[in-house]
Amino acid sequence: MPETTRPALRTLRRRHLIQGAAGGVALALAPGLARSAPLLALRVWPAPEYTRVTIEHETKLGFTHFLLKDTKPLRLVVDIEGMDLTTAFAEQARAVAPDDPFIARIRVGQYKPQVVRLVVELKAAVDPQVFALEPAGPYRNRLVLDLYPEGANDSLMALLRNPNTDGPGLSVAGSGDDAAAQPLGNPNSDGEPPRADAGSTPPDPPAAAAPADSAQERAAARKSARAMRRLITIAIDPGHGGEDPGAVGKHGTFEKAVTLSIGRQLAALLDEQADIRVLMTRDADYFVPLGVRVNKARRVQADLFVSIHADAWVRSDAHGSSVFALSERGATSSAAAELARQQNDADRIGGINVASHDAALKRVLLDLSTSAQISDSLRFGDAVLHELGHINRLHRGHVEQAGFAVLKAPDIPSILVETAFISNPDEEARLRDLNYQRQMAMALHQGIRNYFAKNPPPVRNPVG
Repeated sequence: MPETTRPALRTLRRRHLIQGAAGGVALALAPGLARSAPLLALRVWPAPEYTRVTIEHETKLGFTHFLLKDTKPLRLVVDIEGMDLTTAFAEQARAVAPDDPFIARIRVGQYKPQVVRLVVELKAAVDPQVFALEPAGPYRNRLVLDLYPEGANDSLMALLRNPNTDGPGLSVAGSGDDAAAQPLGNPNSDGEPPRADAGSTPPDPPAAAAPADSAQERAAARKSARAMRRLITIAIDPGHGGEDPGAVGKHGTFEKAVTLSIGRQLAALLDEQADIRVLMTRDADYFVPLGVRVNKARRVQADLFVSIHADAWVRSDAHGSSVFALSERGATSSAAAELARQQNDADRIGGINVASHDAALKRVLLDLSTSAQISDSLRFGDAVLHELGHINRLHRGHVEQAGFAVLKAPDIPSILVETAFISNPDEEARLRDLNYQRQMAMALHQGIRNYFAKNPPPVRNPVG
């Protein structure tokens, strides 16, 4: 995470409040708690794919966990060693959103001296991952509970089996409450979102409010289009999310919220085309590891991958939009190398369970880049950069290159777009503005159209 974001997050911690810009349940700690226990914050991140519970503490704590599968409701039990229960912690543990897809409620008790027992009552069977994280970025030690659905239907595989159907996460149309707009800014000390301009709330996708028969009409149009040619798949990757806020602007704008808003609007524009389907690597405020983002795009055989970000720099006068592609031979500039280092740090800040990290995902992020992919990515980047120049100044007049982990799909032209410098107060204000977000989405959309006009997707058997 850029140095410029850390003071803002430290300020939040001094208020005893850490909250994601959207979707996370942040728990404000009573002043006495910090003196009586090493706990700093407890955060809950509900999402359609999984729910994450994070317990941040000043010192490393031991833990054990087990599932109670023969009870109703099902329960996950976690014993946290080295801390005593406080009334404040017990109250905060109960602050779970009622619409959380996996957690019914959380209870805590003093199991024995210096051991707090946390009981998560579940709405459905889960495959839990419980692991510890060393201090990273703005965070101290963290104990993480990732609750994945047990035997859940895989929407990505469902799409592969039935390409005429838009599965969850594969189109923003009809995404519903799970993708509800949330404030961009940090909350104030009362837990309420700050007063902000019209751009402080990502819009719901326009397609979500369409008449009921529009989905049927679009499906019919896609079936007709597929009879003539295969569907084009675009992977949209809103950067950061959940525990990883990305950069933070001077006025409290989180990068992860800006990227999600622009990504939703781009997906809505693309979804209007009968021959295009959309994969959103995330459509809510939760953390997605870099390798999972790449693997999602590869599993649906995406034709293009666009990762959306909002840059930050140590100097607040840095400005302009940029486009990046992968490099096989090092970065094209020291700034590009530093940006890649910051973005590649997302897994460390967001927090991955290294012990269970899929070896296949690790291999994807090693060195699978190909000259053909990079060449196509540069052409794709040029088409997008040209359109960005119509709505914002360009930080560089050409596509830059560096070793971004999220661009390492060896068979998909992939670019990373820095929409503007969130560390620049003027550009932060623009990034918060719904009209500017819409213009950015339209520029990306037109860049995609221009690229395919000159570089038609290769012919291959339709998936399914």
